[in-house]
Amino acid sequence: MDDKDSFLHLARPLGPAQVGAQPVTAPLSVTIQPQAIFSILDHSLRRNPDQDRVIGTLLGTRSEDGTEVEIRNCYAVPHTETAEQVEVDMEFQKTMLSLHLRANPREVLVGWYATSAELNTFSALIQNFYGQQGDGTWPHPAVHLTVSTEPGREIEARTYISAPIGVTAERADESCLFIPVPYEIKYGEADKSGLELIAAAKDSEDRSVGVMGDVESLERAIEQVLEMLARVSNYVNEVIDEEASPSNALGQFLMNALSLAPKVDPADIERDFNNHIQDVLVVSYLANTIRTQIDLSNRLATAALTLGPESTGGATGGEGGQKDRQDRRGDRNKGRQQQNRSAES
Repeated sequence: MDDKDSFLHLARPLGPAQVGAQPVTAPLSVTIQPQAIFSILDHSLRRNPDQDRVIGTLLGTRSEDGTEVEIRNCYAVPHTETAEQVEVDMEFQKTMLSLHLRANPREVLVGWYATSAELNTFSALIQNFYGQQGDGTWPHPAVHLTVSTEPGREIEARTYISAPIGVTAERADESCLFIPVPYEIKYGEADKSGLELIAAAKDSEDRSVGVMGDVESLERAIEQVLEMLARVSNYVNEVIDEEASPSNALGQFLMNALSLAPKVDPADIERDFNNHIQDVLVVSYLANTIRTQIDLSNRLATAALTLGPESTGGATGGEGGQKDRQDRRGDRNKGRQQQNRSAES
């Protein structure tokens, strides 16, 4: 995070708490999946022109002790907001939550989101609604995620939890203290590839980009690795030459990254790579051989079905009929010879 995003978070007070309840404090960290951010941005693009912000429900998983929350999914919740009041469709929220938990039993309600960085009285009211007992996140605090969606500016996210403050019982529902908590937008290799492919479309006029093949993807990955190595090498050289200010955190990160790299001789790497290439070629040759054999078998079977059994059976029948005629001729000749012998006698 940048310096403006840094903060000190000591404890997590539960909220909103009932009178006489003993809150339990524990640290909290939030992990956000990119598909949840995409759903929020899509909801913001489809909002009515007279709406300044839209809200929705956050769903995900929570650790057993409640110290770690992962936001995986979300859905929009209809609401109307004016300068005097705010109305949230609670029945829609309960129905959608029941249907979503039925389809995804491993996920739970973790909080709500809004497409505005502003925190006001209405935000406290909605926060208390999501953190209440029964249909809310109690005894865990509700996570409030704010995502800025102003056109032409970078997307900024913030995560908060709430704590009750010393107010009267009449104003407890619309009052709370928002406490910022650290968050991380986490994505895997498949998500990273998809995001890079989508980001590459902004450089084209028609906002489209073709999918790269395996060889092109490998070439691009190697180029990116070489570029990062060159950038790190330049930074280290500038620090050694006292041209750049050193950073203890960055130096420790580089040391940890280098300690994970295996110490292998370059000749061994080249030998293993060549052996791997040979294995791939052998597998490819066997696959092509099997494919050719299957194709040949299919053609032989098709030829047999096209000719049919009549052609071979007819030839056999013709040979058998010719043999029968020869046998009958032989029998007639034998009968004539016997008649001639009888006449002579």
